[in-house]
Amino acid sequence: MAKKNKPLESQTKLLTQNSWLPRALLYVAWIQATVATFGSLFFSEVLKFPPCVLCWYQRIAMYPLVLLLAIGIVRKDKGIAWYALPLSIIGMVIAGFHNLLYWKIIPESQAPCIAGVSCTTKFIEWFGFVTIPFLSFLAFMVITLCLWLYQRMQRSY
Repeated sequence: MAKKNKPLESQTKLLTQNSWLPRALLYVAWIQATVATFGSLFFSEVLKFPPCVLCWYQRIAMYPLVLLLAIGIVRKDKGIAWYALPLSIIGMVIAGFHNLLYWKIIPESQAPCIAGVSCTTKFIEWFGFVTIPFLSFLAFMVITLCLWLYQRMQRSY
């Protein structure tokens, strides 16, 4: 069994020794956060889709990530994942809950949207399944995965 693990260990070590890969993961996370931020502003300010309560909570988690990740990249802060990952995970959990409401897996009576626009209002539905809450979940998932991989690679140095 030890022989089977050695190639995997050496491949992992080779990946982490390339300093461009961890840095690239941070750039992917930052680009994703920036695109998601501008996308949410486009939906609300240009297309005039009013955000629901859960959308606001997701924005509260996403918008600071743009700045946090940018500062972490510029300062070459190896601990960036420690303070960006909690925001990303919280946003992903909220977005996951929002999707469960949207797909009616959780009843709408459980939604915090009691005033204003409903959390299940369909503004877009591309290809029959891509909705605004789904885009948010994907964005948080990409950021979380990038930061988690970055953190794991930093530990192996």
